Amino acid sequence: MDGIGRAGRQPRPIVEAVPKPMDRTSRRTGLIAVKCGMTAVWDKWGRRIPITVLWADDNQVVQVKTVDHEGFNALQVGCGQKKPKQLSIPELGHFRSKGVPIKRKLKEFQVSEDALLPVGTPLTVRHFVPGQFLDVTGVSIGKGFQGPMKRWGFAGMPASHGASLSHRSHGATGGRKSPGKVFKNKKMAGQMGNRKATVFCVWVYKVEPQRDLIWVKGQVPGCKGNFVYIRDSWNKPPDVSLTPFPTHFAPPDEDPATLEALIADVGAEDPFQVDEEKK
Repeated sequence: MDGIGRAGRQPRPIVEAVPKPMDRTSRRTGLIAVKCGMTAVWDKWGRRIPITVLWADDNQVVQVKTVDHEGFNALQVGCGQKKPKQLSIPELGHFRSKGVPIKRKLKEFQVSEDALLPVGTPLTVRHFVPGQFLDVTGVSIGKGFQGPMKRWGFAGMPASHGASLSHRSHGATGGRKSPGKVFKNKKMAGQMGNRKATVFCVWVYKVEPQRDLIWVKGQVPGCKGNFVYIRDSWNKPPDVSLTPFPTHFAPPDEDPATLEALIADVGAEDPFQVDEEKK
């Protein structure tokens, strides 16, 4: 029961889905997306931009956590759809108690108190605006057990004289009696990839509300079809005057099929035009 707290706890505050002013200390929720693959586009100046396409499939707020009950403010976001037979009884009861559809993937995003949203609020790709920067987190592509040259970029041993059958080895790993051990985090051969990775400051090139697609510049972690978690960049925060806060609320009579794609401004100056005065 979300509205009634346990003994000694206050009832959960009522969270309203209304637009609010955003300040520098506000922290919005993120979205869950599926990596569709990579392509390339050319802007109006003829520059080639490598693009990764992300699909934000039916994101929705599933659970609200507050300081009074859980000790922190956060939103649990769900993505995609799933059949009831694919869930365990506790998982199925979690969705039924919240009154939301069954989701394929769940992710918790910590937010500021003014960025809380009620359960069931839809989150679309218009949560982000073209031209802003994002931090994208995912599981990197696994490459198996690799040697130190491939894993860490070592130069290797001499390839001609004096390195018999040890051309790609990492060399010595420690002293003899002193220190008498191999220090932790020593760069050696081992499992490469298949670990959590984050790419910071990924630029948003285009947002397609019709198909729930976000086009970002460059690469993001993971294979095609993997889930990634995207949110506002920490190092390059969004413009508070242009970013919808706490999220974008679509009008009731709006048809997403009629919306046009939003493309980032690439500037009014031709980057290939050589200024004669600067020569």
